Amino acid sequence: GATPLGANYQTKGIPFLRVQNIMPNYIDDSNIVYISKEQEETIKRSSLKKGDVLLTITGVSYGKSAVVVDEYVNSNINQHSVRMKFNEILNPFYVSTFLNCKFGKKQSDKNIVGISRPALDYETIKNFLIPILPETFQKEIENIVKTAHEKQKQSKELYKEAEKILLNELGLLNHKPNHKLTFTASIKEIKEAKRFDAEYFQPKYKEIIEKIENYKNSWDYVKNIITYKKGVEVGSEAYQNEGIPFVRVSDFSIYGIDKVEKKISKELYEELKDQYAPREGEILFTKDGTIGISYVLKEDFEGILSGAFLRLNLKPKYKDFEKECLALIFNSIICKMQVEKLSGGALIAHLKPSDFEKFKIPLIDQKTQKIISQKIQESHKLRKESKELLKLAIKKVEEEIEKEANK
Repeated sequence: GATPLGANYQTKGIPFLRVQNIMPNYIDDSNIVYISKEQEETIKRSSLKKGDVLLTITGVSYGKSAVVVDEYVNSNINQHSVRMKFNEILNPFYVSTFLNCKFGKKQSDKNIVGISRPALDYETIKNFLIPILPETFQKEIENIVKTAHEKQKQSKELYKEAEKILLNELGLLNHKPNHKLTFTASIKEIKEAKRFDAEYFQPKYKEIIEKIENYKNSWDYVKNIITYKKGVEVGSEAYQNEGIPFVRVSDFSIYGIDKVEKKISKELYEELKDQYAPREGEILFTKDGTIGISYVLKEDFEGILSGAFLRLNLKPKYKDFEKECLALIFNSIICKMQVEKLSGGALIAHLKPSDFEKFKIPLIDQKTQKIISQKIQESHKLRKESKELLKLAIKKVEEEIEKEANK
């Protein structure tokens, strides 16, 4: 792949897959960027076709592989990945599963070059060994991976349904912020806000706040609803290849903690865990980088959260507030617009907890909260089942190879 000269990413157009989108046996669309048709013409040679096998080749995330399925046909990739085509004796889903299993990954590890920026070269990849297992077995692996993809798709649909219910409840369904070039603000508003930058008073932010303030079931400030604990920075000198996960924003999404790249020692973990290890039932919230990503932790996590996170717990007054619903509110336009307002239109990389406390949260009625919560819980359940199936596919390939080798 390649990045078009002077690439200007867009919110729609040709999907442009980067390393963070190519995961072991699936494509993550949570942070996909897009390029124009004109830009895509300059890198047409790497346009993706159905059944192509993708492999990440540079950076710490090298060696991840996934198959191009229908929704990503005619997408493109950057220079940190390659697309491969195989003849009919190799099923692409089997190939990607093999490349993600220990026998494929070890070939990547063995042939990597570079220290600060690990990389696999094309000739090395061409010489990877792939065992030709029976066609029926390869098809079995394809079916498992496709079932996992279907569960992932259902998971996303349920999450979107929950979002629609929330936004419909607030009269924000299909709401599109209208950025106005001219508007006014009173002296009183300026004094109360202690701000005089024009962007802060954009009417589009006021529209969202008014929807919250006029909600039939009332609203409250974040500071009255939750308590929070901050994460911690251990410093890059504490990172190591093996050990206990140290979770950063790049390891996190609305679906929870994914594969964690950075590790710390067991000794450091023991020293920090009482204060910084996340616990079951806490809402994890990102305050730096991509602000406002939220997820309700389903079980205690053996790891440490970076300083980019807040761990939220409900105050006694709001102990019956459905956490999944609250996390969805944080993930939605309701809070995203409040973050944007605070930033004054600039790129904000850090949200002060004291500013977060001032966010206004609609007190969604209990019945609607429960409906939203049930849909999100089912969404997360399906996603977990999807991950388990992908792990099963890898396990089956490894076991089959070992069985054939021992014959």
